[in-house]
Amino acid sequence: QVQLVESGGGLVQAGGSLRLSCAASGRTFSRYVMGWFRQTPGKEAEFVGAISWSGSVGYVKYAESVKGRFTISRDNAKNTMYLQMNSLKPEDAAVYYCAARQDSIVISISKAGYDHWGQGTQVTVSS
Repeated sequence: QVQLVESGGGLVQAGGSLRLSCAASGRTFSRYVMGWFRQTPGKEAEFVGAISWSGSVGYVKYAESVKGRFTISRDNAKNTMYLQMNSLKPEDAAVYYCAARQDSIVISISKAGYDHWGQGTQVTVSS
């Protein structure tokens, strides 16, 4: 089993930055996709971005709404993925979830494409 733990959420002013972390533990895979989704009350979870990894090759995909402002990266030694969020807007406020898709390098923008989920971390952006 894989455990995912997010951290780094909080309150930030519009235009500010936050970095979220997703630490993975348990079973590891040589090929996988790790992604970020966000959700606000009453709405479906929205794809934010994801990184696929196979050997030493990685590929990243972002939602149009965050492209140019958010950056996904990972630290193999720490089994941790990061989401650097810059130029935050009030509409970025949400609970952010980390997700993992095992044994695949195909990035899915659908929540159904992921096998494991973290508990979420709240991001609040004040205007």
